[in-house]
Amino acid sequence: MKYYIETTVNREFGETIAMVKEALKKEGFGVLSEIDFRKTLKEKLDVEFRNYTVLGACNPPFAYKALQTEDKIGTLLPCNIVIQQIDDHSTEVAAVDSTVSMQGVDNDKLKEIAKEIRTRLERVIMSLKSQEHN
Repeated sequence: MKYYIETTVNREFGETIAMVKEALKKEGFGVLSEIDFRKTLKEKLDVEFRNYTVLGACNPPFAYKALQTEDKIGTLLPCNIVIQQIDDHSTEVAAVDSTVSMQGVDNDKLKEIAKEIRTRLERVIMSLKSQEHN
């Protein structure tokens, strides 16, 4: 089962991160965390790794609804988006499929919230492809 939504864009890594942040903002998400795995792996293990960043995104109204529905759902939040460099001019962006990540929680109200989040994250991913031609 595929647990993510993804696309590859013909953009440089840094430019793609900025595009993702802007697209998230348009869908009501804020970025709570940003993890630069390349930097972290270099510092902690002294290994080289490709550009790979994880953004922890949160849509506050939906997070609030989810927390009211399931008090332990914070263990599955925020929604992670991975941006990784494929080569000098292409970058992959993958977002968690919230409907898959929430399958283990037996709560119909939460499943509806997860569907809405998935729809919004799909729009984020699709918007990157449409911006690519600009």
